[in-house]
Amino acid sequence: MQTPIRGLRSFCFAARTLSFKDAANQLYLTPSAVSHQIKQLEEQLGIELFERQTRSIRLTAAGKNFYDSVSPLIKALEKTINEFSQLQENVTISITLPEFFASELLMPKLSEWTSEHPNTNLQLNTLKTRKELTKQSDLSIVLSSSKPHEGVVHELFSLSYTPACNKENWQAWQENPFQALNEVPLILHKARPWAWHQWAEHAGIEDFAPKQIIQVDSMFGVARAAQQGMGIALIPLPISQTWFDEQWLFNFTDMPLKTKDKYYLVQHDPSETNAQLELFIKWMIDTFKHLK
Repeated sequence: MQTPIRGLRSFCFAARTLSFKDAANQLYLTPSAVSHQIKQLEEQLGIELFERQTRSIRLTAAGKNFYDSVSPLIKALEKTINEFSQLQENVTISITLPEFFASELLMPKLSEWTSEHPNTNLQLNTLKTRKELTKQSDLSIVLSSSKPHEGVVHELFSLSYTPACNKENWQAWQENPFQALNEVPLILHKARPWAWHQWAEHAGIEDFAPKQIIQVDSMFGVARAAQQGMGIALIPLPISQTWFDEQWLFNFTDMPLKTKDKYYLVQHDPSETNAQLELFIKWMIDTFKHLK
């Protein structure tokens, strides 16, 4: 057998992601290189591993069986090489998380971890929505209204949402805040299109008739829009507390909307646990448990 290990690795990555492009990004190759390696593997095996469509791929029945057999061997081989390689001194921990969580909570605290663990590399992958979530990382921060079912899950803290705006809008409307809700653009995250109506119902507003609602695809964009005076936004707490402490935003009312939304820390593959990963998980839980 002359099957190159790189071809098997490319196949395993493509089988997990169902994308030559994503596999190429993780392997630091070009999509054409990944496709070529897998094509060579298919020719050697005499079977088709993928059904190739215009914009997608999927495993054939034979490809799935081959992946189930080969994937544990490739993982074991990579682990062995890492353990014995003299060049692999640092452990790498990868974490996928929402960009707003990263910028507002993790980044300001991360130096505490890196200074105490100089031999641990961190790979941070930020995303705007949960739809982009990938399980290829060791850990994920997930915002969800229910506890995730996959992996080992640790609850971090709950969210509430409060109407907020910049100082100018707050001063202009603080005497008639409910009137402003019908005259000023209302801003929210597009993943929660009915959040303002839920807030109004929670606040007991019966004649809620917003003049204009603006949806933004990132929470940072929502907060910035309110800060720039575009209107009044529903801002999550406690994750956005710095915006209020620095007076970039002001609470428009004292009636936050309490929800079932919570941040969870998810470890996708418990079998891959190592000492540094366990320490990082404990640090994350201890760092943010005060926000519960």
